[in-house]
Amino acid sequence: MNPDGAQAEALALSFLLGQGLELKARNYACRSGEIDLILLEGETLVFVEVRMRRSQAFGGAAESITRRKRARLLSAARHYLAHQREIPACRFDAVLVDAQGEPTWIKNAFDE
Repeated sequence: MNPDGAQAEALALSFLLGQGLELKARNYACRSGEIDLILLEGETLVFVEVRMRRSQAFGGAAESITRRKRARLLSAARHYLAHQREIPACRFDAVLVDAQGEPTWIKNAFDE
């Protein structure tokens, strides 16, 4: 992970912990993909993709989460869940970090 990505992830984690979520895993990786953050909000397991964009030249951070990236996140989440005793309610969120380091939290980011 590049230094900017690590910084964005640290900012996102700090922000989400401040919102009352509980960290379960960080940088969960398997053969099919990687999940930046896995947290618990109440009884809901939250898979979080963190994106940072320094400029809008090629679209914002949200536009960088492609269909292929979503599929890899879903596959990694399935792998994570396969190793749990119980399957809780789940959702996919995104935390977008702008050039000034301000996070924007999008719950249910992949619902269309």
